[in-house]
Amino acid sequence: MRKKNYLNNKDILEQIHKSKNTFCSFDHPDFHRYDIILNSVSEIDNDTVEQAKANKAKRLSTQDYEARKHAGEKVKQAECEVDPQSITKEELIFRIMTYVHIPDAPGRKRTPKTVADTKVKLNFPPFQHWKFGHMSGELYCVGKSHWKGDLETGHFDREHGQATNELAKMWMKLCDRYATRGNVRGYTYNDEMRGQAILQLSQIGLQFDESKSQNPFAYYTAAVTNSFVRVINIEKRNQNIRDDILEMNDLTPSYTRQQQGQWEAEVKRNDESTD
Repeated sequence: MRKKNYLNNKDILEQIHKSKNTFCSFDHPDFHRYDIILNSVSEIDNDTVEQAKANKAKRLSTQDYEARKHAGEKVKQAECEVDPQSITKEELIFRIMTYVHIPDAPGRKRTPKTVADTKVKLNFPPFQHWKFGHMSGELYCVGKSHWKGDLETGHFDREHGQATNELAKMWMKLCDRYATRGNVRGYTYNDEMRGQAILQLSQIGLQFDESKSQNPFAYYTAAVTNSFVRVINIEKRNQNIRDDILEMNDLTPSYTRQQQGQWEAEVKRNDESTD
């Protein structure tokens, strides 16, 4: 049996989706699952509708295959395929990345460069979900991020949701695994590096934008790496300050400084002998 990876993009994306949903409000619970991500309602045309149908068909096929396989049924992937043309446009959900429903925050940044700089600071890019009406055939909004209550009478709220327990466990597992790498596990402040990385993920973990990438593992790994390197640089800088103070007072510096001094002296002797 093939061993399952300790973390994979599919599971991470699912938990990110569930976590973001806790900050959202929808007309119906089924409207949380989007079929395509666009930047504007004006981008919804025949081409994007066909792409959304293909995406939905692929997702439904995978869900059916995994459900039947989990039930013990011997089934092939091809037997679970869903025809995209069997899906009507009224069944599709379009995620529109927009700041329309986000309050303004004048002066938040001195020189705003994007729309986000003029709005309230958020924990992830805001969006709305749109769909075609069954009767009218017109597009209308069925969901908003950072929203609480009814879509018409509700209000903006950025703090009523939270990351799922499973996503938090994934963050901790990723940091624990990274802390065992050979290039960092020998540091005496390994626990501090791991704790800083977990804190960093809790702050930026939901900022992953599914419209730009489907690889949250790489995004998280880069954030963890930066956290570890930041702590190492801070500790090295503090150690150099301590060693300088010790040497100024004719005291023995750290073993690292002593080794560095011996190495520099050896290099200098070798250079002089070659001259």
